[in-house]
Amino acid sequence: MRRDATGAWLLTLAMVATPSIAAADAVTDWDKVACDIVGASKAPTPLGVSTIAITQTAVYEAVNRITRRFPGAGGDQPSGASVEAAVAAANRAALSALVADQKPAIEAAYLKAIASVADDDAKSAGIAIGERAAAEILSQHAEDGSAASESYRPVTAAGVYVPTTIPVASQWLQRKPWLMESAAQFRPGPPPALDSAVWARDYNEVKALGARNGSSRSAEQTEIARFWEATKPSIYHGVVRSIAERPGREITRNARLLAAVAQGMDDALIAVFDAKYHYNFWRPITAIRNGDQDGNEATARDAAWLPLIETPMHPEYPCAHCILAATVGTVIGADAGEDPLSELSTTSYLLEGVTRRWTSTADFIQEVSNGRIYDGVHYRNSTEVGAAMGRRVGGLAARTFFGAQGQ
Repeated sequence: MRRDATGAWLLTLAMVATPSIAAADAVTDWDKVACDIVGASKAPTPLGVSTIAITQTAVYEAVNRITRRFPGAGGDQPSGASVEAAVAAANRAALSALVADQKPAIEAAYLKAIASVADDDAKSAGIAIGERAAAEILSQHAEDGSAASESYRPVTAAGVYVPTTIPVASQWLQRKPWLMESAAQFRPGPPPALDSAVWARDYNEVKALGARNGSSRSAEQTEIARFWEATKPSIYHGVVRSIAERPGREITRNARLLAAVAQGMDDALIAVFDAKYHYNFWRPITAIRNGDQDGNEATARDAAWLPLIETPMHPEYPCAHCILAATVGTVIGADAGEDPLSELSTTSYLLEGVTRRWTSTADFIQEVSNGRIYDGVHYRNSTEVGAAMGRRVGGLAARTFFGAQGQ
C-alpha cells in the first residue's frame, strides 16, 4: 500500500517465535507481535504509529463484529465465529499490506497463531471476518495523505551552506486525521519569547541537565533519558498492555482500548507536526550554541554544547514524546474509569533489562516529559504544552470510543 522501509525480518521471526510470558488474549499477544514487526521494519516513528493505528482499528472492527459488545459492529456476522482466527487474520492482512518487507515474519506469526485454532467452520468464519475488516480499514485510509511528497524547503540564503539532512515528517500535517477535524485543531499558542524569563529558565535547565558532557544529571535521570530515547510504538503499547493483560479483562474491551490508543497516537503526531512546522522553533543544540544572539542576558552561550542523545530531525516545539505519553495516559485513564491503576509499566528496546514502573498516569506522563529534558532535546515549556495537547487528543479519543461512561 504505502510502505517501503527495509528491515531485518529474521530478527522479527525470532521474536514472534518466542512464547509470550504474560499472554492475556489474542488481541494483546498480537499487539506485541505487530509492534515488534513494525520496529524491525525500521520505519520512521510517524509511519510506524500510523501502521499500528490501521492494524489495531481493523482488529477492533473484527472482534466487535463477532462479540457485538459495543455499538458500531457492522453487518450480520455468523454466530460462533472464532475471535482468535479473526484477530490473526486482521493482523496478517493489515501488516502484510503496510510492511510488506516483513512478510516472512508476519506469515510465521500467523501460522503459529492459526494452528492453535480448531479447524472448523468457526475458524473459517473468523478468518473471513478478520480479512474483510482489514480490507475495509485499508481502503478507507489508502489516501490518508501519509504518502504525500516531502517538499521541505531548507532555510538559507543563496550560496550559503546549511546542514543537508531533510527534517522528518514535514508532510505529516497534510494527513487526514482519524478523530480530529483538522491537523490544526489543537494547535497551541507560540513558544516563549526569547527575551522572557520563561525562555531563560528553560534554556538554562536543559543546558545543565541535558548536556552530553559535564551534565548535572543524576544516574537515575540518565537512565530515564536513555530509556525514553526510544520512540517506536512498542514502548507505549507496553504501557497499554500492562493494563490490558490484567486478569478478567474481556477481549473486545482490550481491542477497543488498543484501537483508541492507536488512533489517538496517530492523531497526536499529526497535531504535533502541524505545530512544529508552523512555529519552526530551534532545538537546544542550536539555541545554546547561539546563546549570544537571542537578546536575553540570562542565556550564556556554550559554543561546544552537545545534547546527551542525537537531536531528532524536526523542529522542537512542542514535544512529540510528551503529546504521545499524555494521549496514551488519558485514554488508559478513561478506559479504567473508577478502577484503580495500581501499576503501569513498560520496557525500552534501547535499554535491555530495564522495566520502568509508575503508580499513576500522571507520573508516567511526567517522567516522559522529564526524560526529554534530560536527553537535551526539549525545553520545559515545550513538554508542558505537548502534554496539554495530548490530554486533549486523548480526551477526544476517549469520548469517541468510550462515550461518557469510560468503560
